Amino acid sequence: MTTQGRAVPQKAARPSFGKRYWPLLLLAAPLLWLGVLYLGSLLGLLGYSFYGVDDFTGQVVPQFTLSTFRQLVSTPSNIDVIARTTLMAAAVTLACAVIAFPLALYVARLTDPRKKALWVLLITLPLWASYLVRVYAWRLILAQEGVISWAAAKLHLTGVLDGLLSLPVIGGTSLANSYFGMFLVFVYVWLPYMILPIQAALERVPTSVTQASADLGARPAQTFWRITLPLALPGVAAGSIFTFSLTLGDYIIPGVVGAPGYFIGQMVYTQQGAAGNLPLAAAFSIVPIVIVGLYLAFVRRLGAFDAL
Repeated sequence: MTTQGRAVPQKAARPSFGKRYWPLLLLAAPLLWLGVLYLGSLLGLLGYSFYGVDDFTGQVVPQFTLSTFRQLVSTPSNIDVIARTTLMAAAVTLACAVIAFPLALYVARLTDPRKKALWVLLITLPLWASYLVRVYAWRLILAQEGVISWAAAKLHLTGVLDGLLSLPVIGGTSLANSYFGMFLVFVYVWLPYMILPIQAALERVPTSVTQASADLGARPAQTFWRITLPLALPGVAAGSIFTFSLTLGDYIIPGVVGAPGYFIGQMVYTQQGAAGNLPLAAAFSIVPIVIVGLYLAFVRRLGAFDAL
């Protein structure tokens, strides 16, 4: 539109009511779920941890007290449960990183695009099966008459297997009743969650950087330790978030495979179920939240959130 040869700017049309508030309507359901059901449940859980239990009746006393947390940190068996779970989570995370990095490096750098999709499919294929089916299948594999014991007998390695089972702490009557067997199942179940973030981080490392390192005379090992690994470290940190937190809160694998000894998830289940001690169950539930929170603060410095 012009007036005496001059263009007159037109006012931008104001968005209609539907266009302005439609995104909020789309976000209403997930925000309701996150804000009310999830965060509300966590706050309710936190509130229960500050309650106590009447020693005579066994009923929950809805009065503010720190006795439950004192019981949590002063009882040696409770400290053993927390330490056992944390050490297992750290060991599983370290093992997953060591196993996943070479495989992720091969998929990201040494396979052509047509085969890369097949590799990703093979890595995620175990996730298509039921979690319980995989765990119980591993119990059969690790049993005293299972595949591993049969293979050890055929290869004349029964003495090696018996020596492993005789080791203190990690051994047991069979792999299915040992912490080492539980460790193997944890690594198998959570390994895909470590491979994929590392692969994504390695694919973001420019090939020109590694080529420049080779042109400057660096050996392949030097290029790996000084360039590839530091640049892929955010992917390792991102994968460790999954493996560490999932191991920390799992209660099914320790209940199906492994030596006798409670983990945090089992303690929560037992205390709120058979024992009926909801405040202590809530206090145990706070422990993984605190540990994972501290761990997230640590890996955030490594750029883990950028690689998720």
